[in-house]
Amino acid sequence: MPIIKCKQCFKSFYAKPSWLQKGMGKYCSAQSHHFSMRNGEWVHCFTCTKKIYKPLKALTHSKSGHYFCGKSCQTTWRNKEFVGRKHANWIHGRASYKSVLSRHNIVKMCTLCKSVDIRVLAVHHVDQNRMNNALSNLAWLCHNCHHLVHYDKVEKRNFNLEFKKLRL
Repeated sequence: MPIIKCKQCFKSFYAKPSWLQKGMGKYCSAQSHHFSMRNGEWVHCFTCTKKIYKPLKALTHSKSGHYFCGKSCQTTWRNKEFVGRKHANWIHGRASYKSVLSRHNIVKMCTLCKSVDIRVLAVHHVDQNRMNNALSNLAWLCHNCHHLVHYDKVEKRNFNLEFKKLRL
């Protein structure tokens, strides 16, 4: 039996003369034959950088030009990309202050009493303008401290001092 080199992986293998007469015996295995029929390419996942194979159709139909290994990586990217004005359901953004703090990885902890119980945390607007959702105007406060900052002059002064220390 003749020894032939596989056209795909270049391994040496035995091929029957009858296979060679019929035009077969070019590949060492069905897997090598299958890979030879592919016309896509290997790319890296945009989110996790894992190497993945994408067929030609997937390469030409990507609107964003990014490729993902699965739905979880695609969703992770989409949730970071389509926020605020880019989101399909965006109206005016007046109620997006919690997500502003979360997106910028501000630790969920009360600025005054250092409570970390997320059930009692609220977002405080420093200039008390609820339309100003700039990161420099937002802080985490527990409900108790939030009430005190709004209605007690001493606590408001303490908060302003503590807030300035955090932002420096």
